[in-house]
Amino acid sequence: MKKLLSLSMCVVLVVLLLAGCSGKSDGSASGGASAGTAGSDKITLTFFHRWPNEPFKSYFDGIIKEFEQKNPNIKINVITALNEEYKQKINVQLSNSNPPDIFFTWVGEYGDKFIRNGTALDLTKYVQEDKAWADQIIPSALKPFTLDNKVYGVPILMDVRRLTYNKEIFNKLGLEPPTTWQQFVEVLGKIKASGITPLGLGNKAPWNAGLYITTLNQRLVGKEALAKDNNRATGEFTDPGYIQALQKLQELMPYMNDQPNALSREEERNMFVNGKIAIMPLHTIEYPFVKNAKFDWGTFNFPSIEGAPGDQNVITGAPEGFMISAKSKHPAEAMAFLKYLTSQPQAERWVKQTSVISTTKGAVTTENSLPVMVQVIKQVEASNDMAIWIDTMLDGQIVNPYLAGLQEPLNKTKTPEQIMSDVQAAAKRVREASK
Repeated sequence: MKKLLSLSMCVVLVVLLLAGCSGKSDGSASGGASAGTAGSDKITLTFFHRWPNEPFKSYFDGIIKEFEQKNPNIKINVITALNEEYKQKINVQLSNSNPPDIFFTWVGEYGDKFIRNGTALDLTKYVQEDKAWADQIIPSALKPFTLDNKVYGVPILMDVRRLTYNKEIFNKLGLEPPTTWQQFVEVLGKIKASGITPLGLGNKAPWNAGLYITTLNQRLVGKEALAKDNNRATGEFTDPGYIQALQKLQELMPYMNDQPNALSREEERNMFVNGKIAIMPLHTIEYPFVKNAKFDWGTFNFPSIEGAPGDQNVITGAPEGFMISAKSKHPAEAMAFLKYLTSQPQAERWVKQTSVISTTKGAVTTENSLPVMVQVIKQVEASNDMAIWIDTMLDGQIVNPYLAGLQEPLNKTKTPEQIMSDVQAAAKRVREASK
């Protein structure tokens, strides 16, 4: 009886050990490897992203289906909301006791707050453990997801803002893309004299003018002052370059479409596609909307400003990507999905299917994208830094009066000095609150 009992106990022990082995996850989906085995208990991950629209929805749905097939013990539940709705819903979702395992984020202060309050998981060990995967990510895209030498997010796309121009109009008037501010103003003047609106701005949602200011601040404010002001704990915004940036925006107003504050971004883009404006600042993420325009179009970087103390060559733009919740019960499996999502084959598929730049090296090719995207990604890969959108870089309490103020000079109801006074007051409140 004792021998039989002893034998039974051994069998039970072996079964338990085997069960434990079968449930082990290596956390890697790189190259199609499984993040678990078919015999494991079912794991459910919640994935919250901001693309309920096409072609993005089909892309994510397809990737998720394939990942689940490769990892039959993992089920991914999807939540989606578009842009502004996402910004509202994500705060509610992350405050739940069971928040999404994986969630989308912009970079700058928008993403940094998730790091400061402990919402985002430190992913450094996963990055260090898989250098083959990590080395595929463009360094300047990973940098904004890094704080105090720790990585907290995985970028999937890069959105770059460049001035896009109608080549037919330029050729007809004998114009070349300008490289300096003086040349830019001269080009705008010649286009206006021809009877065509030179420059577009749909500022019904004031973040659009905010992106002009993002670039102008980068050109007109020194690097050290800009870094200090972008930090919520030290920002003062007293550098004279901020007022000069607003004055430069005013300098462009005579060349813009009428009533920019009443025009939406979509209406501005339609005016460009229909040949009614010659130049507009276009995001690479918007290229699918203009690729079928009936004229040839090209892009050029925002002109340098002669004698200004800022960085004249930096590109305006930002990566976007995903974080993993610090409360996730399955961080290894969540990271496995993000690695799969940003692996070379899936990144190339992203570019081909969405026409948006990927942050995975080599994903943008002449076979899967527009020639202009290949040119842009070369500049991104060669750049060590980017001018990140003002509305995500700065604390929301500073952004609100800043963006609201940008509608004032367009309406000629507030001076640049008055706008920056409001920004400085907001920065002081944020600075004191962060002590």
